[in-house]
Amino acid sequence: MKLFDSELKVMEVLWEHAAELSTAELSASELSAKEIVDVLSKRIGWNKNTTYTVIKKCIDKGAIERTEPGFICKALVSRDEVAQSETEQLIDKMYGGSSELFFSSFLKNRGISEEEAARLAKMIKEAD
Repeated sequence: MKLFDSELKVMEVLWEHAAELSTAELSASELSAKEIVDVLSKRIGWNKNTTYTVIKKCIDKGAIERTEPGFICKALVSRDEVAQSETEQLIDKMYGGSSELFFSSFLKNRGISEEEAARLAKMIKEAD
Protein backbone atom coordinates (compact mmCIF):
# COMPACT_ATOMS: atom_id res chain seq x y z
CA MET A 1 0.00 0.00 0.00
CA LYS A 2 1.43 3.33 -1.08
CA LEU A 3 0.80 6.12 1.39
CA PHE A 4 1.93 9.67 0.78
CA ASP A 5 3.72 11.70 3.47
CA SER A 6 0.53 13.49 4.51
CA GLU A 7 -1.29 10.16 4.87
CA LEU A 8 1.58 8.76 6.91
CA LYS A 9 1.22 11.69 9.34
CA VAL A 10 -2.40 10.68 10.04
CA MET A 11 -1.43 7.01 10.33
CA GLU A 12 1.37 7.87 12.76
CA VAL A 13 -1.17 9.42 15.14
CA LEU A 14 -3.24 6.21 15.09
CA TRP A 15 -0.17 3.95 15.41
CA GLU A 16 1.21 6.00 18.30
CA HIS A 17 -2.14 5.82 20.09
CA ALA A 18 -2.27 2.03 19.65
CA ALA A 19 1.33 1.72 20.91
CA GLU A 20 0.36 3.52 24.13
CA LEU A 21 -2.33 0.96 24.94
CA SER A 22 -1.86 -2.28 26.80
CA THR A 23 -2.58 -5.54 25.01
CA ALA A 24 -5.93 -5.79 26.80
CA GLU A 25 -6.93 -2.34 25.53
CA LEU A 26 -5.99 -2.81 21.85
CA SER A 27 -9.60 -3.25 20.83
CA ALA A 28 -9.99 0.41 21.86
CA SER A 29 -7.19 1.59 19.56
CA GLU A 30 -9.48 4.08 17.88
CA LEU A 31 -9.50 7.86 17.81
CA SER A 32 -12.13 10.29 16.70
CA ALA A 33 -11.31 12.45 13.71
CA LYS A 34 -11.46 15.42 16.08
CA GLU A 35 -8.74 13.88 18.26
CA ILE A 36 -6.57 13.38 15.17
CA VAL A 37 -7.25 17.00 14.16
CA ASP A 38 -6.16 18.19 17.62
CA VAL A 39 -2.90 16.23 17.51
CA LEU A 40 -1.96 17.30 13.98
CA SER A 41 -2.96 20.90 14.65
CA LYS A 42 -0.48 21.05 17.54
CA ARG A 43 2.18 18.91 15.85
CA ILE A 44 2.32 20.42 12.36
CA GLY A 45 -0.27 23.20 12.23
CA TRP A 46 -2.84 21.48 10.05
CA ASN A 47 -6.38 22.81 10.11
CA LYS A 48 -9.54 20.72 10.41
CA ASN A 49 -10.28 20.64 6.67
CA THR A 50 -6.79 19.46 5.75
CA THR A 51 -6.86 16.69 8.34
CA TYR A 52 -10.35 15.51 7.32
CA THR A 53 -9.31 15.47 3.65
CA VAL A 54 -6.27 13.32 4.40
CA ILE A 55 -8.28 10.99 6.66
CA LYS A 56 -10.76 10.54 3.77
CA LYS A 57 -7.89 9.61 1.43
CA CYS A 58 -6.71 7.01 3.96
CA ILE A 59 -10.24 5.62 4.19
CA ASP A 60 -10.48 5.43 0.38
CA LYS A 61 -7.20 3.49 0.28
CA GLY A 62 -8.37 1.04 2.94
CA ALA A 63 -5.79 2.17 5.50
CA ILE A 64 -8.39 3.50 7.96
CA GLU A 65 -11.86 2.31 8.89
CA ARG A 66 -14.44 4.94 9.84
CA THR A 67 -17.35 4.18 12.12
CA GLU A 68 -20.17 6.27 13.52
CA PRO A 69 -21.22 7.95 15.65
CA GLY A 70 -18.42 10.40 16.13
CA PHE A 71 -16.32 9.77 12.99
CA ILE A 72 -14.22 7.18 14.81
CA CYS A 73 -11.04 6.12 12.99
CA LYS A 74 -9.13 2.87 13.31
CA ALA A 75 -5.95 1.88 11.46
CA LEU A 76 -6.48 -1.17 9.27
CA VAL A 77 -2.78 -1.53 8.42
CA SER A 78 0.18 -1.63 10.77
CA ARG A 79 3.32 0.46 10.59
CA ASP A 80 5.26 -2.72 9.74
CA GLU A 81 2.92 -3.58 6.85
CA VAL A 82 3.31 -0.11 5.36
CA ALA A 83 7.09 -0.14 5.87
CA GLN A 84 7.38 -3.53 4.19
CA SER A 85 5.28 -2.41 1.23
CA GLU A 86 7.21 0.86 0.85
CA THR A 87 10.54 -0.99 1.04
CA GLU A 88 9.47 -3.54 -1.58
CA GLN A 89 8.31 -0.75 -3.89
CA LEU A 90 11.61 1.11 -3.46
CA ILE A 91 13.67 -2.02 -4.16
CA ASP A 92 11.54 -2.84 -7.21
CA LYS A 93 11.67 0.72 -8.57
CA MET A 94 15.29 1.65 -7.88
CA TYR A 95 17.10 -1.69 -7.82
CA GLY A 96 15.14 -3.85 -10.26
CA GLY A 97 13.82 -5.96 -7.40
CA SER A 98 17.31 -6.91 -6.23
CA SER A 99 17.70 -6.86 -2.45
CA GLU A 100 21.42 -7.45 -2.95
CA LEU A 101 21.82 -4.27 -5.04
CA PHE A 102 19.76 -2.32 -2.51
CA PHE A 103 21.84 -3.55 0.41
CA SER A 104 25.11 -2.97 -1.46
CA SER A 105 24.08 0.62 -2.22
CA PHE A 106 23.04 1.15 1.40
CA LEU A 107 26.37 -0.10 2.71
CA LYS A 108 28.35 1.95 0.20
CA ASN A 109 26.54 5.16 1.02
CA ARG A 110 25.92 4.79 4.73
CA GLY A 111 28.15 2.11 6.19
CA ILE A 112 27.53 0.16 9.38
CA SER A 113 29.37 -0.53 12.60
CA GLU A 114 30.92 -3.90 13.46
CA GLU A 115 28.09 -4.54 15.93
CA GLU A 116 25.46 -3.82 13.28
CA ALA A 117 27.29 -6.06 10.80
CA ALA A 118 27.33 -8.91 13.34
CA ARG A 119 23.59 -8.51 14.01
CA LEU A 120 22.84 -8.44 10.28
CA ALA A 121 24.97 -11.55 9.68
CA LYS A 122 23.02 -13.32 12.44
CA MET A 123 19.68 -12.26 10.91
CA ILE A 124 20.78 -13.49 7.48
CA LYS A 125 21.87 -16.80 8.92
CA GLU A 126 18.57 -17.21 10.80
CA ALA A 127 16.59 -16.35 7.66
CA ASP A 128 18.11 -19.28 5.74
